[in-house]
Amino acid sequence: MEEGVNCYRIPAIVTAPNGDLIAAIDQRVPNCGDLKYSKDINLIVRRSADNGKTWTPIEMVVDFPYGESASDPSMIVDKVTGDIFMLYNYMNLETEKDIYYLHVVKSTDNGKTWSKPIDITDQIAKPAWKKDFKFITSGRGIQTKSGKLLHTMVNLNSGLHLFGSDDHGKTWYFIDTPVLPADESKVIQLADGSLMINARVNGKGMRYVHTSNDEGKTWETNPVPELIDPGCNASIIRYTSKEDGYDKDRIIFSNAQSAKGRVNMSVRISYDEGKTWSKGKTVYAGSSAYSSLTIMQNGDIGLFFEKDGYKKNEFTSFSLAWLTDGKDSYKKPKK
Repeated sequence: MEEGVNCYRIPAIVTAPNGDLIAAIDQRVPNCGDLKYSKDINLIVRRSADNGKTWTPIEMVVDFPYGESASDPSMIVDKVTGDIFMLYNYMNLETEKDIYYLHVVKSTDNGKTWSKPIDITDQIAKPAWKKDFKFITSGRGIQTKSGKLLHTMVNLNSGLHLFGSDDHGKTWYFIDTPVLPADESKVIQLADGSLMINARVNGKGMRYVHTSNDEGKTWETNPVPELIDPGCNASIIRYTSKEDGYDKDRIIFSNAQSAKGRVNMSVRISYDEGKTWSKGKTVYAGSSAYSSLTIMQNGDIGLFFEKDGYKKNEFTSFSLAWLTDGKDSYKKPKK
């Protein structure tokens, strides 16, 4: 913990095109409160070139003057261009308290340097939403097979919405189909090309899953009692696909696996595109909350998560063999 910083919250992690890990997080200076409660939240990263064994010192990415805050980092890696986008939520608590703006910065050098912020609020939110509680989900978005960038944003009045870019982040657009029930959520693309949103839903003790076969115009919604959850941001990521030459389709999911209370950080695997899941392996049994997954170049799975009442943010990694008790192991794809 740096001197003068109250806490670090909201972890996000990706694997850069060169194999480096980039871990981003809120640096919450005067208090541990969320965006509208803190006049000084910055976004920082640390990078690792050795699969998480060692990390660079803290590097500042977004640091507005006191009174303006940036929060909830999420990243999308564009595998076509090599660019990394970091999206976040912004507020000026001095002049427009409770008005949320949505920003993006970009790195073209594997996370070493970042562009100046661009405000994309008008591109991905309706003008009528100006005073609504709206925010981009922290963690990560995806790139689909077609090269489209996709991510999720929440308006607590009207539901979850997808937004995307078809031109590698030059412009962004909003898909005007609300998805309910859903709070902070993650989207992935299934093997058949359809979209699946895995959603936080408060007060239900479980995750909800929404699927779309028409690029987000319409959705089918199902509760998933198997994925017990206390109402907390989780992470879901594609590990392998047959289409890419791997032996199996695999999806990995991490969350605080508990119906009540943010405890028991666990990771599960699905071999049938999220229809069923393994029972889950505990990474940390104690207090744990938000998590973010990434697939490392060596085939291991990286997990960056909050623990011990938001006092620590830990990176850990493990193999597919560990996750499956030796029943499955990583094999490089056939060319």
